[in-house]
Amino acid sequence: MSTIHVNGRTLQTTHQTVQLVVNELGLSSGRYAVEVDGELVPKSELAQLRIVEGMNIEVVQAVGGG
Repeated sequence: MSTIHVNGRTLQTTHQTVQLVVNELGLSSGRYAVEVDGELVPKSELAQLRIVEGMNIEVVQAVGGG
């Protein structure tokens, strides 16, 4: 089990990849961007990016309007 930080919250997870964490938290719907430890990560790489103890993940949802 790893302790990580997602959008300012400390969580414990048994998931192995960032994509699984983002999916479990319901943050993967619509348009979104993911930053890991201060670096923007392409969505195509999230399924291969392994969770590391203390990792800091920020997920931002795009909101449209006019």
